Amino acid sequence: MGNSTSDNYRDLSFWLDSLVGSGSDGLVPRPALPGDSYVDVAIVGGGLTGLWTAYYLLKRDPTLRIVVLEKNIAGFGASGRNGGWCSALFPASTTALERRHGLPGAIAMRQAMIDTVDEVGRVSDIEGIDCDFLKGGTLVYARSRPQLVRARADADEATRYGVDHLELIENPTASPTKTLAATFDPACARLHPAKLVRGLASTVERLGGTIYEQTEVLDWGSGSVLTTHGTVTAGTVVLATEGYGSTLPKTYRNVLPLYSLMISTEPLSDEI
Repeated sequence: MGNSTSDNYRDLSFWLDSLVGSGSDGLVPRPALPGDSYVDVAIVGGGLTGLWTAYYLLKRDPTLRIVVLEKNIAGFGASGRNGGWCSALFPASTTALERRHGLPGAIAMRQAMIDTVDEVGRVSDIEGIDCDFLKGGTLVYARSRPQLVRARADADEATRYGVDHLELIENPTASPTKTLAATFDPACARLHPAKLVRGLASTVERLGGTIYEQTEVLDWGSGSVLTTHGTVTAGTVVLATEGYGSTLPKTYRNVLPLYSLMISTEPLSDEI
């Protein structure tokens, strides 16, 4: 991967490609770490996890010296090429969460995820991050008897715990043919993920944080991060590599890199 122009990153995703020429900051990499450094907090990874961490730390204490270390550019990974959902959906039911972590933990988890959707919208608004945020909810159709059973079970579970505001719509009128029911979950928004992550990076810098791109992290220890451009000594080290932790010896087996595929097309006609 090159380190001089935005063209190197345009083909990574539709989202990143659509930033070029749109009046945004472009995709030209920020400077690399200039050498050994001493900070309060070193964050490894310039995706949404690392940047949100830097944002809230700086909002809480603007005097903190915070650096974000990124191998490529902010938003290079899943943060800049995901499905564009800001959702409280979770691959485990509230019942499963309660079974594993207890009722208070399950309720707290679900409430935190629901609140996060509105929080992303709130921060985007107050910080002037134009990420096309629109909260419209999630609509799931049940088109077979087994799907209908699951839809009713999901609605019953939501009622039982009283956190998710899931609505069951029996025999919806405005729906595809052969639809038996649908569930509507308001805790979901659509957004432009590359606009969000790049805008958040600019916000972190405006608040006083420093982002070093083109800086590969090789290892870390207690209070230090070794990179290809020097060592960062920090009071706190935050690992925000997510799936990319699989490329590092210390986190190799801790997180499973998992992906899904989506298709982006030209606008379709009503007939299609």
